[in-house]
Amino acid sequence: MFRSLLVANRGEVAVRIARAARDAGVRAVGIVSSADQGASWTEEFDEVVCVGGPAPAESYLRMSAIVQAARQTGCAAVHPGWGFLAENARFAALCEQNGLTFIGPAPSTMERMGLKWPSKVAMRAAGLDLTPGSDGLLTDVDEAVRVAQEVGYPVILKADAGGGGRGMRICRTEAEVREAFPSARAEATAAFGNGALFLEKFVTGGRHIEVQIIGDRFGRAVHLFERDCSVQRNHQKLIEESPSPALSAEERTELGARAAQAAAAIGYVGAGTIEFLAAPETGRLSFMEMNTRLQVEHPVTEMVTGIDIVREQLRIAAGGAVGFTQDGVSLEGHSIECRINAEDPSDGFRPTPGTLDEFSIPLDLGPGRVRVDTHVREGAEVPPYYDSLIAKVIVHAADRPQAIETMKRTLGGARITGVSTTIPLHLAVLGSDEFTSGNYDTRSIPGWPA
Repeated sequence: MFRSLLVANRGEVAVRIARAARDAGVRAVGIVSSADQGASWTEEFDEVVCVGGPAPAESYLRMSAIVQAARQTGCAAVHPGWGFLAENARFAALCEQNGLTFIGPAPSTMERMGLKWPSKVAMRAAGLDLTPGSDGLLTDVDEAVRVAQEVGYPVILKADAGGGGRGMRICRTEAEVREAFPSARAEATAAFGNGALFLEKFVTGGRHIEVQIIGDRFGRAVHLFERDCSVQRNHQKLIEESPSPALSAEERTELGARAAQAAAAIGYVGAGTIEFLAAPETGRLSFMEMNTRLQVEHPVTEMVTGIDIVREQLRIAAGGAVGFTQDGVSLEGHSIECRINAEDPSDGFRPTPGTLDEFSIPLDLGPGRVRVDTHVREGAEVPPYYDSLIAKVIVHAADRPQAIETMKRTLGGARITGVSTTIPLHLAVLGSDEFTSGNYDTRSIPGWPA
Protein backbone atom coordinates (compact mmCIF):
# COMPACT_ATOMS: atom_id res chain seq x y z
CA MET A 1 0.00 0.00 0.00
CA PHE A 2 1.08 3.58 -0.61
CA ARG A 3 2.58 5.55 2.26
CA SER A 4 0.99 8.82 1.14
CA LEU A 5 -1.82 9.90 -1.16
CA LEU A 6 -2.86 13.26 -2.59
CA VAL A 7 -6.59 13.84 -2.96
CA ALA A 8 -7.15 16.04 -6.02
CA ASN A 9 -10.58 17.30 -5.01
CA ARG A 10 -12.48 19.24 -2.36
CA GLY A 11 -15.38 19.03 0.06
CA GLU A 12 -17.36 15.88 0.77
CA VAL A 13 -15.53 13.61 -1.66
CA ALA A 14 -12.15 14.76 -0.33
CA VAL A 15 -13.26 13.91 3.21
CA ARG A 16 -14.53 10.48 2.10
CA ILE A 17 -11.23 9.57 0.46
CA ALA A 18 -9.10 10.96 3.30
CA ARG A 19 -10.93 8.80 5.83
CA ALA A 20 -10.55 5.67 3.69
CA ALA A 21 -6.83 6.44 3.33
CA ARG A 22 -6.47 6.82 7.09
CA ASP A 23 -8.25 3.49 7.65
CA ALA A 24 -5.73 1.91 5.29
CA GLY A 25 -2.79 3.47 7.16
CA VAL A 26 -2.05 5.93 4.34
CA ARG A 27 -1.06 9.55 4.93
CA ALA A 28 -3.54 11.86 3.19
CA VAL A 29 -2.56 15.19 1.60
CA GLY A 30 -5.24 17.63 0.48
CA ILE A 31 -5.35 20.55 -1.92
CA VAL A 32 -7.38 23.74 -1.53
CA SER A 33 -8.20 26.88 -3.42
CA SER A 34 -7.79 30.22 -1.71
CA ALA A 35 -11.55 30.19 -1.05
CA ASP A 36 -11.31 26.87 0.80
CA GLN A 37 -8.32 27.70 3.00
CA GLY A 38 -9.22 27.13 6.62
CA ALA A 39 -12.43 25.24 5.82
CA SER A 40 -13.36 22.68 8.45
CA TRP A 41 -13.07 19.75 6.06
CA THR A 42 -9.34 20.40 5.56
CA GLU A 43 -8.79 19.17 9.13
CA GLU A 44 -9.16 15.63 7.78
CA PHE A 45 -5.76 15.87 6.08
CA ASP A 46 -2.24 15.43 7.41
CA GLU A 47 -1.06 18.25 5.14
CA VAL A 48 -2.81 20.77 2.86
CA VAL A 49 -1.42 22.67 -0.14
CA CYS A 50 -3.05 25.73 -1.71
CA VAL A 51 -2.98 25.35 -5.49
CA GLY A 52 -4.54 28.63 -6.62
CA GLY A 53 -7.48 31.01 -6.68
CA PRO A 54 -11.16 30.42 -5.92
CA ALA A 55 -12.40 29.59 -9.42
CA PRO A 56 -11.93 25.91 -10.37
CA ALA A 57 -9.84 26.87 -13.41
CA GLU A 58 -7.46 28.66 -11.04
CA SER A 59 -7.09 25.72 -8.62
CA TYR A 60 -8.86 22.35 -8.80
CA LEU A 61 -8.40 22.12 -12.57
CA ARG A 62 -4.72 23.19 -12.58
CA MET A 63 -3.15 19.88 -13.51
CA SER A 64 0.49 20.94 -13.30
CA ALA A 65 0.01 22.65 -9.93
CA ILE A 66 -1.70 19.55 -8.50
CA VAL A 67 1.04 17.23 -9.74
CA GLN A 68 3.65 19.58 -8.30
CA ALA A 69 1.82 19.53 -4.95
CA ALA A 70 1.87 15.73 -4.94
CA ARG A 71 5.58 15.60 -5.69
CA GLN A 72 6.62 18.24 -3.18
CA THR A 73 4.69 16.50 -0.38
CA GLY A 74 6.15 13.09 -1.17
CA CYS A 75 2.95 11.45 -2.35
CA ALA A 76 3.09 8.24 -4.34
CA ALA A 77 -0.47 8.34 -5.67
CA VAL A 78 -3.28 10.72 -6.62
CA HIS A 79 -6.99 10.09 -6.12
CA PRO A 80 -9.21 12.36 -8.26
CA GLY A 81 -12.57 11.60 -6.59
CA TRP A 82 -15.41 12.64 -8.91
CA GLY A 83 -15.88 15.80 -10.93
CA PHE A 84 -13.03 18.19 -11.76
CA LEU A 85 -10.23 16.00 -13.22
CA ALA A 86 -11.65 12.57 -12.32
CA GLU A 87 -12.22 11.50 -15.93
CA ASN A 88 -9.47 13.53 -17.57
CA ALA A 89 -7.13 11.18 -19.44
CA ARG A 90 -4.53 13.94 -19.85
CA PHE A 91 -4.35 14.37 -16.09
CA ALA A 92 -4.04 10.62 -15.53
CA ALA A 93 -1.21 10.49 -18.08
CA LEU A 94 0.51 13.51 -16.49
CA CYS A 95 0.44 11.75 -13.12
CA GLU A 96 2.02 8.64 -14.61
CA GLN A 97 4.67 10.69 -16.42
CA ASN A 98 5.68 12.15 -13.07
CA GLY A 99 5.94 8.80 -11.32
CA LEU A 100 2.57 9.06 -9.57
CA THR A 101 -0.02 6.30 -9.46
CA PHE A 102 -3.39 7.56 -10.67
CA ILE A 103 -6.24 5.94 -8.74
CA GLY A 104 -8.35 4.88 -11.68
CA PRO A 105 -8.14 3.06 -15.01
CA ALA A 106 -5.33 3.55 -17.53
CA PRO A 107 -5.39 6.84 -19.48
CA SER A 108 -6.12 4.93 -22.69
CA THR A 109 -9.17 3.30 -21.09
CA MET A 110 -10.36 6.64 -19.75
CA GLU A 111 -9.97 8.22 -23.17
CA ARG A 112 -11.91 5.46 -24.89
CA MET A 113 -14.70 5.18 -22.31
CA GLY A 114 -14.83 8.85 -21.33
CA LEU A 115 -16.27 9.80 -24.71
CA LYS A 116 -19.76 8.44 -25.14
CA TRP A 117 -19.54 7.22 -28.72
CA PRO A 118 -16.23 5.30 -28.45
CA SER A 119 -17.58 3.74 -25.25
CA LYS A 120 -20.68 2.59 -27.12
CA VAL A 121 -18.53 0.97 -29.80
CA ALA A 122 -16.51 -0.85 -27.12
CA MET A 123 -19.59 -2.00 -25.20
CA ARG A 124 -21.33 -3.18 -28.36
CA ALA A 125 -18.27 -5.28 -29.13
CA ALA A 126 -18.46 -6.61 -25.57
CA GLY A 127 -22.01 -7.80 -26.19
CA LEU A 128 -24.22 -5.08 -24.69
CA ASP A 129 -27.31 -3.70 -26.44
CA LEU A 130 -27.39 -0.07 -27.61
CA THR A 131 -30.30 2.33 -27.96
CA PRO A 132 -31.14 2.88 -31.68
CA GLY A 133 -29.54 6.03 -33.09
CA SER A 134 -26.75 7.42 -35.24
CA ASP A 135 -23.98 5.07 -36.30
CA GLY A 136 -21.23 7.40 -35.14
CA LEU A 137 -20.87 11.12 -34.53
CA LEU A 138 -23.02 13.51 -36.54
CA THR A 139 -21.38 15.59 -39.25
CA ASP A 140 -24.10 18.24 -39.52
CA VAL A 141 -27.74 19.04 -38.80
CA ASP A 142 -28.97 17.42 -42.03
CA GLU A 143 -27.53 14.08 -40.94
CA ALA A 144 -29.19 14.53 -37.54
CA VAL A 145 -32.56 15.09 -39.23
CA ARG A 146 -32.10 12.01 -41.43
CA VAL A 147 -31.23 9.76 -38.47
CA ALA A 148 -34.14 11.14 -36.43
CA GLN A 149 -36.53 10.26 -39.24
CA GLU A 150 -35.10 6.72 -39.38
CA VAL A 151 -35.38 5.96 -35.64
CA GLY A 152 -38.57 7.97 -35.04
CA TYR A 153 -39.33 10.85 -32.73
CA PRO A 154 -38.76 11.78 -29.96
CA VAL A 155 -34.96 11.76 -30.14
CA ILE A 156 -32.18 13.17 -27.99
CA LEU A 157 -29.01 14.93 -29.10
CA LYS A 158 -26.07 14.14 -26.82
CA ALA A 159 -22.60 15.62 -26.45
CA ASP A 160 -19.87 13.04 -26.96
CA ALA A 161 -17.87 14.49 -24.05
CA GLY A 162 -18.73 15.43 -20.48
CA GLY A 163 -22.01 14.98 -18.64
CA GLY A 164 -24.38 16.71 -16.26
CA GLY A 165 -26.94 17.29 -19.00
CA ARG A 166 -24.81 19.79 -20.93
CA GLY A 167 -25.10 19.49 -24.68
CA MET A 168 -28.27 17.41 -24.39
CA ARG A 169 -31.50 18.33 -26.19
CA ILE A 170 -34.74 16.36 -26.48
CA CYS A 171 -36.42 16.92 -29.86
CA ARG A 172 -39.89 15.89 -30.97
CA THR A 173 -39.96 17.34 -34.49
CA GLU A 174 -37.59 18.11 -37.36
CA ALA A 175 -37.89 21.81 -36.57
CA GLU A 176 -36.73 21.16 -33.01
CA VAL A 177 -33.72 19.16 -34.24
CA ARG A 178 -32.69 22.00 -36.55
CA GLU A 179 -33.08 24.54 -33.75
CA ALA A 180 -31.38 22.46 -31.06
CA PHE A 181 -28.38 21.16 -33.02
CA PRO A 182 -26.34 24.41 -33.09
CA SER A 183 -27.12 25.31 -29.47
CA ALA A 184 -26.23 21.81 -28.21
CA ARG A 185 -22.97 21.89 -30.16
CA ALA A 186 -22.12 25.37 -28.82
CA GLU A 187 -22.91 24.36 -25.23
CA ALA A 188 -20.80 21.21 -25.49
CA THR A 189 -17.90 23.16 -26.99
CA ALA A 190 -18.03 25.75 -24.20
CA ALA A 191 -18.34 23.17 -21.42
CA PHE A 192 -15.97 20.45 -22.62
CA GLY A 193 -13.94 21.90 -25.50
CA ASN A 194 -15.57 19.27 -27.70
CA GLY A 195 -18.71 20.01 -29.72
CA ALA A 196 -19.19 16.53 -31.22
CA LEU A 197 -22.76 15.22 -31.02
CA PHE A 198 -24.60 11.98 -31.70
CA LEU A 199 -28.30 11.14 -31.68
CA GLU A 200 -30.40 8.44 -30.04
CA LYS A 201 -34.02 7.48 -29.82
CA PHE A 202 -35.38 9.14 -26.65
CA VAL A 203 -36.94 6.55 -24.37
CA THR A 204 -39.85 8.29 -22.67
CA GLY A 205 -40.30 7.19 -19.09
CA GLY A 206 -37.19 5.01 -19.05
CA ARG A 207 -35.48 3.94 -15.84
CA HIS A 208 -31.82 4.86 -15.27
CA ILE A 209 -30.09 1.78 -13.83
CA GLU A 210 -26.34 1.52 -13.30
CA VAL A 211 -24.12 -1.38 -12.28
CA GLN A 212 -21.11 -0.90 -10.00
CA ILE A 213 -18.11 -2.88 -11.24
CA ILE A 214 -14.55 -3.34 -9.96
CA GLY A 215 -11.72 -4.80 -12.05
CA ASP A 216 -8.08 -5.59 -11.34
CA ARG A 217 -4.84 -5.97 -13.31
CA PHE A 218 -5.24 -9.74 -13.42
CA GLY A 219 -8.22 -9.73 -15.76
CA ARG A 220 -10.86 -10.18 -13.07
CA ALA A 221 -14.00 -8.05 -12.87
CA VAL A 222 -16.88 -8.36 -10.43
CA HIS A 223 -20.12 -6.46 -10.00
CA LEU A 224 -21.65 -5.07 -6.80
CA PHE A 225 -25.22 -5.14 -8.10
CA GLU A 226 -27.12 -2.11 -9.37
CA ARG A 227 -28.39 1.31 -8.35
CA ASP A 228 -31.59 2.95 -9.59
CA CYS A 229 -30.97 6.64 -10.34
CA SER A 230 -34.23 7.51 -12.09
CA VAL A 231 -35.20 10.53 -9.96
CA GLN A 232 -33.31 13.28 -11.75
CA ARG A 233 -33.56 16.91 -12.70
CA ASN A 234 -32.01 18.08 -15.98
CA HIS A 235 -30.23 14.71 -16.25
CA GLN A 236 -28.64 15.17 -12.80
CA LYS A 237 -29.30 12.48 -10.21
CA LEU A 238 -30.89 13.52 -6.92
CA ILE A 239 -32.18 10.28 -5.33
CA GLU A 240 -30.60 6.86 -5.74
CA GLU A 241 -31.42 3.45 -4.33
CA SER A 242 -30.20 -0.13 -4.33
CA PRO A 243 -31.48 -2.59 -5.30
CA SER A 244 -33.67 -1.24 -8.10
CA PRO A 245 -37.40 -1.90 -7.56
CA ALA A 246 -37.71 -2.17 -11.35
CA LEU A 247 -35.72 -5.43 -11.61
CA SER A 248 -36.58 -8.98 -10.65
CA ALA A 249 -33.97 -11.17 -8.95
CA GLU A 250 -33.33 -12.97 -12.23
CA GLU A 251 -32.94 -9.72 -14.18
CA ARG A 252 -30.58 -8.41 -11.49
CA THR A 253 -28.34 -11.46 -11.73
CA GLU A 254 -28.26 -11.34 -15.53
CA LEU A 255 -27.56 -7.61 -15.74
CA GLY A 256 -24.75 -7.78 -13.20
CA ALA A 257 -23.11 -10.67 -15.00
CA ARG A 258 -23.33 -8.88 -18.37
CA ALA A 259 -21.77 -5.73 -16.91
CA ALA A 260 -18.92 -7.62 -15.24
CA GLN A 261 -18.20 -9.54 -18.44
CA ALA A 262 -18.15 -6.30 -20.44
CA ALA A 263 -15.73 -4.71 -17.94
CA ALA A 264 -13.42 -7.72 -18.17
CA ALA A 265 -13.62 -7.65 -21.98
CA ILE A 266 -12.17 -4.13 -22.13
CA GLY A 267 -9.56 -4.86 -19.44
CA TYR A 268 -11.04 -2.37 -17.00
CA VAL A 269 -8.99 -1.72 -13.85
CA GLY A 270 -10.44 -0.03 -10.76
CA ALA A 271 -13.96 1.07 -9.80
CA GLY A 272 -16.39 2.12 -12.50
CA THR A 273 -20.05 2.19 -13.38
CA ILE A 274 -21.83 0.89 -16.46
CA GLU A 275 -25.10 2.75 -17.00
CA PHE A 276 -28.22 1.38 -18.68
CA LEU A 277 -31.61 2.71 -19.75
CA ALA A 278 -34.59 0.42 -19.21
CA ALA A 279 -37.44 0.85 -21.71
CA PRO A 280 -40.78 1.09 -19.84
CA GLU A 281 -42.80 -1.12 -22.20
CA THR A 282 -40.33 -3.96 -22.73
CA GLY A 283 -37.87 -3.63 -19.86
CA ARG A 284 -35.05 -3.88 -22.40
CA LEU A 285 -31.80 -2.59 -20.92
CA SER A 286 -29.62 -0.62 -23.34
CA PHE A 287 -26.11 0.63 -22.61
CA MET A 288 -25.88 4.41 -22.16
CA GLU A 289 -22.37 5.20 -20.95
CA MET A 290 -19.58 4.23 -18.59
CA ASN A 291 -18.23 6.36 -15.76
CA THR A 292 -14.54 5.64 -15.21
CA ARG A 293 -14.46 6.94 -11.64
CA LEU A 294 -15.97 6.73 -8.20
CA GLN A 295 -19.64 7.78 -8.28
CA VAL A 296 -21.33 10.27 -5.95
CA GLU A 297 -23.89 7.60 -5.08
CA HIS A 298 -21.42 4.81 -4.25
CA PRO A 299 -22.48 4.73 -0.55
CA VAL A 300 -25.80 2.99 -1.31
CA THR A 301 -23.82 0.10 -2.77
CA GLU A 302 -21.51 0.07 0.25
CA MET A 303 -24.54 -0.09 2.54
CA VAL A 304 -26.13 -3.13 0.86
CA THR A 305 -22.89 -5.07 0.23
CA GLY A 306 -20.68 -4.06 3.17
CA ILE A 307 -17.78 -3.43 0.76
CA ASP A 308 -15.68 -0.27 1.05
CA ILE A 309 -15.31 0.75 -2.60
CA VAL A 310 -12.67 3.41 -1.95
CA ARG A 311 -10.56 0.91 -0.01
CA GLU A 312 -10.81 -1.46 -2.98
CA GLN A 313 -9.67 1.35 -5.29
CA LEU A 314 -6.55 1.84 -3.18
CA ARG A 315 -5.83 -1.89 -3.01
CA ILE A 316 -6.10 -2.35 -6.78
CA ALA A 317 -4.11 0.79 -7.62
CA ALA A 318 -1.32 -0.51 -5.37
CA GLY A 319 -1.16 -3.67 -7.51
CA GLY A 320 -3.48 -5.94 -5.57
CA ALA A 321 -6.35 -8.10 -6.75
CA VAL A 322 -10.03 -7.51 -6.10
CA GLY A 323 -10.47 -8.52 -2.47
CA PHE A 324 -13.44 -10.85 -3.02
CA THR A 325 -15.00 -13.20 -5.56
CA GLN A 326 -18.36 -12.72 -7.26
CA ASP A 327 -19.83 -15.49 -5.14
CA GLY A 328 -18.63 -13.60 -2.07
CA VAL A 329 -20.77 -10.54 -2.86
CA SER A 330 -24.25 -10.58 -1.36
CA LEU A 331 -27.00 -7.99 -1.30
CA GLU A 332 -28.58 -7.33 2.10
CA GLY A 333 -31.61 -5.10 2.67
CA HIS A 334 -32.30 -1.82 0.89
CA SER A 335 -30.51 1.53 0.78
CA ILE A 336 -31.57 5.00 -0.38
CA GLU A 337 -29.47 8.14 -0.82
CA CYS A 338 -30.72 11.73 -1.00
CA ARG A 339 -28.35 14.45 -2.20
CA ILE A 340 -28.88 17.56 -0.09
CA ASN A 341 -27.99 20.65 -2.09
CA ALA A 342 -27.88 24.31 -1.04
CA GLU A 343 -30.52 25.22 -3.61
CA ASP A 344 -34.02 26.66 -3.59
CA PRO A 345 -36.38 24.26 -5.44
CA SER A 346 -39.17 26.86 -5.37
CA ASP A 347 -36.98 29.27 -7.33
CA GLY A 348 -35.78 27.10 -10.19
CA PHE A 349 -33.17 25.36 -8.00
CA ARG A 350 -31.23 28.60 -7.63
CA PRO A 351 -27.99 27.97 -5.66
CA THR A 352 -28.07 29.55 -2.19
CA PRO A 353 -24.50 30.01 -0.97
CA GLY A 354 -24.06 31.43 2.51
CA THR A 355 -23.32 30.56 6.14
CA LEU A 356 -24.82 27.49 7.79
CA ASP A 357 -26.31 28.90 10.98
CA GLU A 358 -27.48 25.43 11.95
CA PHE A 359 -26.49 22.04 10.60
CA SER A 360 -27.62 18.82 12.20
CA ILE A 361 -28.96 15.57 10.75
CA PRO A 362 -30.15 12.93 13.26
CA LEU A 363 -28.60 9.48 13.14
CA ASP A 364 -30.68 7.60 15.72
CA LEU A 365 -34.40 8.27 15.32
CA GLY A 366 -35.46 4.65 15.13
CA PRO A 367 -34.96 1.43 13.14
CA GLY A 368 -32.55 1.44 10.21
CA ARG A 369 -29.01 2.71 9.84
CA VAL A 370 -28.22 6.27 8.83
CA ARG A 371 -24.98 7.51 7.25
CA VAL A 372 -24.25 11.16 6.54
CA ASP A 373 -21.41 12.00 4.16
CA THR A 374 -20.64 15.69 4.45
CA HIS A 375 -17.86 18.23 4.65
CA VAL A 376 -19.73 20.99 6.47
CA ARG A 377 -20.82 21.76 9.99
CA GLU A 378 -22.54 24.56 11.84
CA GLY A 379 -20.92 27.91 10.98
CA ALA A 380 -19.38 26.66 7.71
CA GLU A 381 -19.45 28.78 4.58
CA VAL A 382 -21.01 27.40 1.41
CA PRO A 383 -18.99 29.19 -1.30
CA PRO A 384 -20.55 30.20 -4.62
CA TYR A 385 -17.77 28.79 -6.79
CA TYR A 386 -18.47 25.05 -6.61
CA ASP A 387 -21.15 22.36 -6.71
CA SER A 388 -23.97 23.07 -4.25
CA LEU A 389 -23.93 19.61 -2.63
CA ILE A 390 -23.57 19.98 1.14
CA ALA A 391 -24.44 16.47 2.32
CA LYS A 392 -25.54 13.01 1.28
CA VAL A 393 -27.95 11.21 3.57
CA ILE A 394 -27.85 7.45 3.11
CA VAL A 395 -30.12 5.03 4.93
CA HIS A 396 -30.23 1.24 5.12
CA ALA A 397 -33.06 -0.97 6.33
CA ALA A 398 -34.35 -4.50 5.98
CA ASP A 399 -36.55 -3.64 3.00
CA ARG A 400 -37.58 -0.75 0.77
CA PRO A 401 -40.64 0.43 2.76
CA GLN A 402 -38.56 0.59 5.94
CA ALA A 403 -35.75 2.42 4.11
CA ILE A 404 -38.24 5.03 2.84
CA GLU A 405 -39.62 5.55 6.34
CA THR A 406 -36.11 5.83 7.79
CA MET A 407 -35.19 8.47 5.22
CA LYS A 408 -38.41 10.45 5.81
CA ARG A 409 -37.83 10.37 9.58
CA THR A 410 -34.19 11.44 9.19
CA LEU A 411 -34.81 14.30 6.77
CA GLY A 412 -37.82 15.42 8.79
CA GLY A 413 -35.59 15.76 11.84
CA ALA A 414 -32.79 17.64 10.07
CA ARG A 415 -32.05 21.23 11.10
CA ILE A 416 -30.25 23.20 8.39
CA THR A 417 -30.64 26.98 8.38
CA GLY A 418 -28.84 29.87 6.74
CA VAL A 419 -29.27 28.45 3.25
CA SER A 420 -32.23 26.93 1.42
CA THR A 421 -31.98 23.19 0.74
CA THR A 422 -33.68 20.54 -1.36
CA ILE A 423 -34.96 18.63 1.69
CA PRO A 424 -38.64 19.74 1.32
CA LEU A 425 -38.76 18.40 -2.22
CA HIS A 426 -37.07 15.15 -1.19
CA LEU A 427 -39.72 14.65 1.47
CA ALA A 428 -42.48 15.32 -1.09
CA VAL A 429 -41.05 12.67 -3.43
CA LEU A 430 -40.53 10.11 -0.65
CA GLY A 431 -44.11 10.62 0.47
CA SER A 432 -45.67 10.24 -2.97
CA ASP A 433 -47.62 7.12 -3.91
CA GLU A 434 -45.69 6.94 -7.20
CA PHE A 435 -42.27 6.68 -5.54
CA THR A 436 -43.52 4.38 -2.80
CA SER A 437 -44.92 1.97 -5.39
CA GLY A 438 -41.52 1.60 -7.04
CA ASN A 439 -43.15 1.88 -10.46
CA TYR A 440 -42.10 5.42 -11.24
CA ASP A 441 -40.17 7.75 -13.42
CA THR A 442 -39.67 11.46 -12.81
CA ARG A 443 -42.64 12.41 -14.98
CA SER A 444 -45.02 10.59 -12.66
CA ILE A 445 -43.94 12.14 -9.35
CA PRO A 446 -46.13 15.10 -8.35
CA GLY A 447 -44.30 18.40 -8.15
CA TRP A 448 -40.98 17.08 -9.40
CA PRO A 449 -39.57 19.29 -12.19
CA ALA A 450 -38.29 17.49 -15.28
